[in-house]
Amino acid sequence: MKNVIDYNEILKENPVLKSNRLSLRPFTIDDIDAVLLYASDNIVTKYLTWPSYTDISQVEEVVKKYYIGKEGVFAIELESEQKCIGCIGLILYIEHNKASFGYVLNREYWNKGYMTEALNIILDFSFSKLELNRVEATHYIGNEGSGRVMQKCGMKYEGTGIQEVKVKYIYQDVIHYAILRDEWLIR
Repeated sequence: MKNVIDYNEILKENPVLKSNRLSLRPFTIDDIDAVLLYASDNIVTKYLTWPSYTDISQVEEVVKKYYIGKEGVFAIELESEQKCIGCIGLILYIEHNKASFGYVLNREYWNKGYMTEALNIILDFSFSKLELNRVEATHYIGNEGSGRVMQKCGMKYEGTGIQEVKVKYIYQDVIHYAILRDEWLIR
């Protein structure tokens, strides 16, 4: 009989996940200034569900409420600079043995492979440590860069939901990607 994975126990440990250039680690109060850099950038937040924040007190509230101490939410830290450059988070659907994820990256670090590297870390953690069967994600039409990150990590296009969600008063088409554990393990 297979052991039952206690996802919550694993995530409560607040693991630090590493690659050559990045650490995915729990957020701290010291990350607020770094979060403000990407959270206040209208180009970065264009395809996110939340607005651009220009006031540091707003960002502090968001970081305290949604980032610090939250299971499955990781600061993306660039090892060479010892600073947070983005965020990646897992949402577990335990009854289905799957997860979805979302991410955001400071625009200064786009097109340098950092998000692909961070996603590979999360996928490896999801399939090797959490032993999930499936990991999925979406992006809005127009945010093809996000789709390329998913493709580079082996995720497959599954379809488009037409006007699937309403974000910032506009209906958005949503592109769906996923990868299965078996697909990840044979890469």
